[in-house]
Amino acid sequence: MRAVVMEEFGGPEVLRIRQVEDPVPGPGQVLVAVAYASITFVETQVRSGDGPFGRPALPRVPGNGVGGRVVAVGADVDPALVGTVVVTTTGGEGGYAELALARAQDVVPVPMGLELKDAVALLADGRTALLLYRQAEIKPSERVLVEAAGGGVGSLLVQLAAAADAHVIGAARGAGKAGLVTSLGAASYVDYSRPDWLDRVMEATGGAGLDLVFDGVGGRIGTEAIGALRDGGRVSIYGMASGCRRRTRRRPAPGPLHRCHRAHRGAEPCPGPRARRRRAESRGRRETAAGHRPDVPARGGGRRASGDRVADHHRQDPAHPRRRCARLRSEPTCPPSPLPEPEPGSGSP
Repeated sequence: MRAVVMEEFGGPEVLRIRQVEDPVPGPGQVLVAVAYASITFVETQVRSGDGPFGRPALPRVPGNGVGGRVVAVGADVDPALVGTVVVTTTGGEGGYAELALARAQDVVPVPMGLELKDAVALLADGRTALLLYRQAEIKPSERVLVEAAGGGVGSLLVQLAAAADAHVIGAARGAGKAGLVTSLGAASYVDYSRPDWLDRVMEATGGAGLDLVFDGVGGRIGTEAIGALRDGGRVSIYGMASGCRRRTRRRPAPGPLHRCHRAHRGAEPCPGPRARRRRAESRGRRETAAGHRPDVPARGGGRRASGDRVADHHRQDPAHPRRRCARLRSEPTCPPSPLPEPEPGSGSP
């Protein structure tokens, strides 16, 4: 089969089409014929060698989320799954290929009426946003700041918080995203590339301060946003898109959100990132299987790519790595198309 193989760390150009052996499902696994592969911001970090979990071994086939049809199953797997259209995590790699392996317990059948491309676009960011939202326990009229509000997770958090009748302040870089963010339900928009952005946030709260901050940026932005919390306010820290850690001595009120997200020094110990991811994925699968789906629909097309377009999506605006590659509302995405032939002279990695 053809796959996108990464043999070194660097820019989008390190993603190359190669001919590799077809994977064979083992016990407890399924084989999926990939129609769409999701591309997330974290995957661009891993590609550049600056991922949150260290540098993986090379060569590797990247890709942590796919959508397609189950074409084979391994031992101890219900053969009735063959032919089912599913979305699934791949466990961290292997998704940028024509065929991908996944654990049978990870696959989620795509409900009738939901397009596969939209299900793939929601696979990672939708799960993350929904679990963050539920843990935050937003109350009506609470003043909520969502950073990176034009991105994949941020745009969903804006919609979810607005649906909970919160007073949502969306923040992102640049004035051009204001229309998008307010159309998703934000009461106001703040451009945090402006030096007075925090003053504008405080104005939007009427000087009362924030009840909740969803911080997926970190660095200076995350630190300053935490400083705008009212006494007893909460912070949900789920990312570090700026590449810098927060620097703050202020601690929000203790509580489940504080503990789980390990927001500041003194927080109770919590599981490591991989354990938290497995727990979140397991809960998301159970809720999806039970028919629980977000009440807020995905807006527009998400970033999902057929194999020949993976590098193109990684390449979009390479000077600005914070740009989300799996946005749920963005430019129209290309339809799936066949992978090109491998480069002359290339062989199995």
